[in-house]
Amino acid sequence: MLENGQRPWTGSEFYRDALDGDLMVEETSDGQRKEDYGADKIQVLEGLQAVRKRPAMYIGSTDVRGLHHLVYEVVDNSIDEALAGYCSEIEVRINNDGTLSVEDNGRGIPVEIHSKYGKSALEIAMTVLHAGGKFDSSAYKVSGGLHGVGVSCVNGLSEWMEVRVKRVGREYYQKYLRGIPLEPVKMIGPAEGRGTKVTFLADSEIFETIEFEYDTLQMRMRELAFLNKGITIKLIDKRAEREDVFHYDGGIVEFVRYINRNKTSLHPVPIFLEGEKDGVIVEIAMQYTDVYIENVFSFVNNINTHEGGTHMSGFKAAMTRTLNDYGRSSNIFKRIDENLSGEDTREGLTCIISCKVPEPQFEGQTKTKLGNSEVKGIVESLVNEKLSEFLLENPAVARGILEKSLQAARAREAARKARELTRRKGIFDGSGLPGKLADCSSRDPAKCEIYLVEGDSAGGSAKQGRDRGFQAILPLRGKIINVEKARLDKIVANKEIQTMVTAIGTSIAEEFDINKTRYHKIIIMTDADVDGAHIRTLLLTFFFRYMRALIESGYIYVAQPPLYKIKKGKAEHYVYNEKAKDSLVAELGPHGTSLQRYKGLGEMNPIQLWETTMDPATRTLKRVTIEDAVAADEVFSMLMGEAVEPRREFIETHAREVTNLDI
Repeated sequence: MLENGQRPWTGSEFYRDALDGDLMVEETSDGQRKEDYGADKIQVLEGLQAVRKRPAMYIGSTDVRGLHHLVYEVVDNSIDEALAGYCSEIEVRINNDGTLSVEDNGRGIPVEIHSKYGKSALEIAMTVLHAGGKFDSSAYKVSGGLHGVGVSCVNGLSEWMEVRVKRVGREYYQKYLRGIPLEPVKMIGPAEGRGTKVTFLADSEIFETIEFEYDTLQMRMRELAFLNKGITIKLIDKRAEREDVFHYDGGIVEFVRYINRNKTSLHPVPIFLEGEKDGVIVEIAMQYTDVYIENVFSFVNNINTHEGGTHMSGFKAAMTRTLNDYGRSSNIFKRIDENLSGEDTREGLTCIISCKVPEPQFEGQTKTKLGNSEVKGIVESLVNEKLSEFLLENPAVARGILEKSLQAARAREAARKARELTRRKGIFDGSGLPGKLADCSSRDPAKCEIYLVEGDSAGGSAKQGRDRGFQAILPLRGKIINVEKARLDKIVANKEIQTMVTAIGTSIAEEFDINKTRYHKIIIMTDADVDGAHIRTLLLTFFFRYMRALIESGYIYVAQPPLYKIKKGKAEHYVYNEKAKDSLVAELGPHGTSLQRYKGLGEMNPIQLWETTMDPATRTLKRVTIEDAVAADEVFSMLMGEAVEPRREFIETHAREVTNLDI
């Protein structure tokens, strides 16, 4: 079976290699292959044509994520000016005409004629890839953008862009059409102050949408303000007259407080460690809470290093060693063999690690993992020294942290014993699959998918309606435990979680291994009512907290069953939202039209369930992604945590947005 938009190759079609058309092989009538690959197939893409030809290589995608990446690239230039000590204010403005402007009070991009190229340095920076001041360490000691493709890339992917620069009492201007200058840089008059203003209209020929989302920009601008204490970032949306001003003199200490505002902290003042060695600046802010999961976020030169790296390794090693040393020296450990694992020391910890590295080495174009070996030792040395001092000077806080870590260690040991017990019964290791799992016949994980279905009734329909070749069905009875409020030992003892983890095949916690995943599509399929939404949220919370790699690998999906069946005469139509329902009813006319509202999957027979929700040719699946781990953590803590007031505020704020309320 093939997903939407996919089709098998046929003998009369072209076969294309990775060059996407530069090498073409066609079958002739006698079955021989005819090659069409000569010198004229070699292309040299001039200027910014390469960016327009392969935009995903530079900004990741051309969907809404890629659109907002354009903004981040321009803002990063202003942030680099702030890191160099020349910029204190940045304004990001969404304009009524759909354009976006970024203005700062930095030094302004140089406009003088470049001696080598005979053009204004401004034009070179805006139109030439791998050009900019980031390559000269005397201009920028620390910078997030190291490849020199930032603003020029944005220019190439914009329908038009204009830049205004204020330097030495004068204002300069240049405009571009899809990356091509319309005229040379010109001086347009006197100016007060200094800085750069870039305005652009994203190209609708490139992007799926060119409408900027305020909330998405808001998260990143707030994050940048936290990471660069003292800087002011103003975000304005002229379309809706919204505005936010972000300014945090406390920097990442305030960042930790912000993340923990819906949690109960063990010590009111976050621990702050800082130091510098060999040009590497390290700041660490951390605070323990009463929750059972860790939230450690790391940044290098304002880049969120989702995959960690050497700075994270140094931090974790030092945390484990320092807390164990303190526990023994202060006689908090009651047994001579008592020892904390790294997971024990980080239970309930919220931590921000921010490093400024002059010459960072990132693994991969996405820059999500730091590779500088020397940074590990710098961070490790800092944490060993500074955290030891803090623990000695604050014995009450130190004891609270150690006692929580010891409780975590005992729960970990209980969870280990529970896993051993269940393993002997064939649970968790895949040797004995759950009895209620209706597995598929294929054994290729890339082709297999499993539906986690709410209830036995819907599970029965799904089993009858599925394609047995690649679709597995696992009915879930009732609601799984809320993992936001439980330690690991309680979680692994939950029967529904045992069944689910065993079916997926990866195990859990320390033994989790994504390479053992039995299905590359794990599809949550619940009823379209309040209970179904709750079950879906419980499952997503579990995956986010304990099997996040499945989400990061793109394996978790949410099925979209129809909301209504609309029938007129013998024709039946399924619609998936209120807008589609209203539109179709208006088209068909109310007379003689019947409307059925589906509240449960069990209301559909196997054929209907297959046609609407399970057939790859017609179904709609939503892939679960993590755009912002900090924001995701905040949402799960608010919706599923102990604090009631933030949840009440959320419901009151969004109550008017509800279109279907099941009571």
